[in-house]
Amino acid sequence: MGPVWRVLVDAFFHKWIGPDDAVLDVGAGRCNFINRVTARRKVALDADPDAATYAAADVTFVQASGLEGLDLGGAFDIAFVSNFLEHLENPDAVLKFLADLRPHLKPDGRVLILQPNFALLGAKYFDVIDHKTILTDDSLVQALEVTGYEIEFLKKRFLPYSSRSRLPKAAWMVRLYLAVPPAQFFLGKQTFVVARPRS
Repeated sequence: MGPVWRVLVDAFFHKWIGPDDAVLDVGAGRCNFINRVTARRKVALDADPDAATYAAADVTFVQASGLEGLDLGGAFDIAFVSNFLEHLENPDAVLKFLADLRPHLKPDGRVLILQPNFALLGAKYFDVIDHKTILTDDSLVQALEVTGYEIEFLKKRFLPYSSRSRLPKAAWMVRLYLAVPPAQFFLGKQTFVVARPRS
């Protein structure tokens, strides 16, 4: 997955991230995103202590299962949340997470969310055994707005459902996929949202 994430960061996600930014990756897992970001400060957060073994030398790893009351050493310009919310217990847990995230963002900070979309997947949404909470693009937007965010960018159909899906693995093919909107329309089952705290 390394080459895929390098292209995703360099060709797409980088437009929201500056070299002087502080970036938080929530549910970082194998640190595919945070390791490839160019930023002044990079923090990976995950409940699994083994995730620390994947963090690059310039990434600070924090083991935690939640954000409430957590001291992360200052506010962030960017929080990245990928394939995480659907693992939370219920919609109330999603709302709590988004509310708990706000104090960790600067007033002009942004949260970038990459999320499987039940409206595009149907029953396949539950092909991953620990998916618990149903989210669509509409319900994700509602959750963000209810918890004090405003939507800056929304791409309903972005990436295929998972790395086991038909997302091309060669770097040049990923670049081609990102450059061809019809491919995203037919294969995209994940939604991408950028939101910022409402002033």
